Amino acid sequence: MPSMSFLILHGWQGSGPGHWQTWLAGRLRDRGERVSYPELPEPDTPRLDRWREALDLELAREPGGLVVLCHSLACVLWLQHARVTDGYPRAERVLLVAPPSPSAELPGVQGFFPLSVEPADLARAAGSTQIVASHDDPYCPEGAERLYGEPLKLPVLAVAGGGHINPEAGYGPWPAVERWCLGSAEDGSEG
Repeated sequence: MPSMSFLILHGWQGSGPGHWQTWLAGRLRDRGERVSYPELPEPDTPRLDRWREALDLELAREPGGLVVLCHSLACVLWLQHARVTDGYPRAERVLLVAPPSPSAELPGVQGFFPLSVEPADLARAAGSTQIVASHDDPYCPEGAERLYGEPLKLPVLAVAGGGHINPEAGYGPWPAVERWCLGSAEDGSEG
């Protein structure tokens, strides 16, 4: 019987077969863990309201004890969700990987920004939340620590030379994030 439940949420344009999220979903399923890795609606032209509906449906199925992993635009989806968590189970842990900046060029993205989430909202949404990001992420030139970590009082773990932490940056298999999921590592920042 699975000991944990995992919800993996992709970003803008989805995560293909070579992405660390797809690799991770397979690895966790092979261990017998319960994994939900939904394709969010219209990933090439996402709308916050439709992605929120999909997230709400996923959360309604979870009794609790959930570990959430978000990449890119899904990080913003989670942060928007954290503002209104009433009636939803609290996640055990959340990992926000490579959150984008509002200044990023993401054509077709509607309604994800601005954010008005507060640290107290995040505390209600999850037992712990942390960010993994790179200083050379082209989708977050201002830096995740400055945009998200400092104002939301979240730890930001830096991946040196990690770009957007996607297959183009060398993140297909990512053993450190698997260890984080299973609770045997403090973070997913190392290879």
